[in-house]
Amino acid sequence: MKEVWTTLASMMGVWAFSQSILQVVFPPEIRFAILKIIHRICNWFSAYCYYDITEIDGVNTNELYNAVQLYLSSYACVTGNRLSLTRGLNSSSITFGLSNNDSLIDAFNGVKVHWEHVVTPRNSQTFSWRPLPEEKRGFLLRAKKKDKSVVLGAYLDFVMEKANEIRRKNQDRLLYTNSRGGSLDSRGHPWESVPFKHPSTFETLAMDPQKKAEIMADLLDFANGESFYQRTGRAWKRGYLLYGPPGTGKSSMIAAMANFLGYDIYDLELTEVHTNSELRKLLMKTSSKSIIVIEDIDCSINLTNRKNNSSSSSSYNVSPPGSGGVGGSNSEDGGGNTITLSGLLNFTDGLWSCCGSERIFVFTTNHIEKLDPALLRSGRMDMHIHMSYSSFAALKILLKNYLGYSEDDVEKELLDQLEQVMWRAEMTPADISEVLIKNRRNKDKAVWELLEALKTRAERNDNKSNNNAGKSKKNNTIEDEEQVKRALLVESPKEGGGDELQEKCDKEKGHEVNDDEKANTKR
Repeated sequence: MKEVWTTLASMMGVWAFSQSILQVVFPPEIRFAILKIIHRICNWFSAYCYYDITEIDGVNTNELYNAVQLYLSSYACVTGNRLSLTRGLNSSSITFGLSNNDSLIDAFNGVKVHWEHVVTPRNSQTFSWRPLPEEKRGFLLRAKKKDKSVVLGAYLDFVMEKANEIRRKNQDRLLYTNSRGGSLDSRGHPWESVPFKHPSTFETLAMDPQKKAEIMADLLDFANGESFYQRTGRAWKRGYLLYGPPGTGKSSMIAAMANFLGYDIYDLELTEVHTNSELRKLLMKTSSKSIIVIEDIDCSINLTNRKNNSSSSSSYNVSPPGSGGVGGSNSEDGGGNTITLSGLLNFTDGLWSCCGSERIFVFTTNHIEKLDPALLRSGRMDMHIHMSYSSFAALKILLKNYLGYSEDDVEKELLDQLEQVMWRAEMTPADISEVLIKNRRNKDKAVWELLEALKTRAERNDNKSNNNAGKSKKNNTIEDEEQVKRALLVESPKEGGGDELQEKCDKEKGHEVNDDEKANTKR
C-alpha cells in the first residue's frame, strides 16, 4: 500500500512539473488555439449539436428563454420527477417548470431533442444599470446535426406559438388606459393596466341570438384568418362600430368580444391625447391580439359630418362633454388638445395601423348620424352593429340570467303579454335588468312588475306618438286650407274680385294668428 501512495505522489509531481514547463514553453495564445482545434475535431466526429439559450441577453431579458420555460411546463408536469412551481402576476393557474439542472426529452415531427435547464453561480458582478441575478440561468438544447434545419426553423417557431397560447390561457385579460397627458411610466410605456375581470360573455349578452351568431362567426374568421389577410395583401385588423341608444349593452359587447377571443383591451381616452404624433405612439405601444376601444366618440371629439358643416377646417378640438366643444376658450388661447380628422383616420386605416397584427378597433356612439362618413366606410369600420332596444328574444335571455327562468318556467299567457307589449315599450336591457335585479328575491313578482313597467312605457310611447300625429295632421290641414285659398285667388273670374278675396284671406289669417296668440297667453 505504501508503494502505491509513493507511485501516485511521484506521478503527481511529474504532472505538476510538466504543466509548469508547458505554461512556460507554450504561451496562452498557443494553448487556446490547440484547445480550439481539439474542440473542433471532437465536434466534427460528434453526431449532436448544442444551442445555449440564456435568460439574459446583455441587459435585456431573452424572450426565447421565457417562451421555452413556458413551453416545457406542459411536458414537465407529466414526465418530470422534480418540478418548479410558479404563479405569475395576473395569472389564474399554476405553472410547472423544470427544476435546476433537470432535463427532459421532447419530440417534434419525428425529431427528438434534449432539453436541460442549466443553473450556475455568477462569477462576478459586472457593471450594469440594473442588478443582475446571482445565478446564471439558461437552457441547453441538444439535437442531431441532421435535424438542425428543422430545430432552428419549424421547431422553435412551434415553441414560440405554443408558449403564446399557454400564456394567453393562464394569464387574465388586461385593461389598459393611456396615461394622463401622454406621460410615461417607469418602464417607458404610455399605457397603464389593471386586470380585466368583466364577466360578460356572448351567452349572457342580451341580444338577438342570430345577430350574436353572426358576430361570433365574424370574430372567429378574423382570429383564424392570418393566411387570408396575407394572401389578399390586407393589414390583419378589423373595425366594429357599435351604435344605438344608451343602455343597450355596447360596453358589455366589447367585454364579451375580449373574453371570447382572449384579447386585451386598450381603452383610448382621446381627451388626453394632444397631437397626431402622440396618437401614433400610443398605437405603436399596443400589443397584438388586442382590442382598441374609443367609447362615445361623438362626445370626446367633434367628428360631425363635413357635408353639413359650413366650416372647411379639418382640425377638430378634443374636449370632454360639456366643455363647450369646438371654438371654446381653450382652443383660442392654444391650451386645448387638437387632433385632425386625417390623424384619426390614419390611426384606424393608415400605414401606422399596420405596425402590429391581429388588432380590432371598436368605436361606440349614441348618434351615428353625427359621425363623418369617412370614418364609417369599410376598411375603417368594417361591421356596423346596431345595439337596439330589447327584443322578446333578448328578454328571454335576461330572464334566464337574472331569475334563472327558462321559457317553460313562465306561464304561456304571461309570455304572450310580454311579447305583445315588448316592441311598443322600447326599453333597453339596462332598464329591464334594473327591474329584475330589484325584485330578484321574489321571481314571480319580478316578472309581473316587469310586465307593468313595459305596459307603462308602451302607453307613454303610444301617447307621444298620437300627440305627434295630431300636431302633424293639424299642420297639414292648415297648409291644405291655404293652398285652396291661393287657388281660388288665382282662378277668380271677376275683375277686382281677386283683391277682395285677398283681403278676406288676410283677415282670416289675421284672426287665426290672434287666436294662436291668445291661446299662448292663456298657457
